[in-house]
Amino acid sequence: MDNSFVAYIQKLELIGFFAGYPLIYAIVIVIAGSIKDNKRIMARTASLLPFAYAFVGVLFLGFLLRKLYPDYSIEHIKQTIQKPWLIIWGLLSLLFWIPALSKRKALSLVHGLVFFLLPVIDLWLHLFSSGTDSDMIKNDMKVYTASLVLNLASLIVLMLLSSLFAYQRKHIKV
Repeated sequence: MDNSFVAYIQKLELIGFFAGYPLIYAIVIVIAGSIKDNKRIMARTASLLPFAYAFVGVLFLGFLLRKLYPDYSIEHIKQTIQKPWLIIWGLLSLLFWIPALSKRKALSLVHGLVFFLLPVIDLWLHLFSSGTDSDMIKNDMKVYTASLVLNLASLIVLMLLSSLFAYQRKHIKV
């Protein structure tokens, strides 16, 4: 199998998991800053952003483990992973479960911008170079859209779970 094709597929996987986060982050922060009513809800949503990003990191870890199954040996991992630094960078998103890191929401944005730059660079190369195929840009945009949906869904799930736990803590006495 051609390693450049496998590397391209792994780049698409990384875009699919992480590249949509910076846009979701920006939208939530802009909305949270502009809404006068329900300030508490928007502040809680903004505080959940790093946890949603970490949740996507957990999904990515599960995806990697499923892809490597049944052989988790070092040799198999070396043969399978073509972009190890980007994979490691993606797995570092799990660190945003740590409360000290999750309090600094901007760090999760900086972390996600690395993956946001992958389709931007492809788009740049397509616009200003003749070597980039337009099908690659179409693939990037389809995967980027899926990443937006995944990151938004993870934020919504965490918002619902947070609301459920807050309701339980407030109304149900055990």
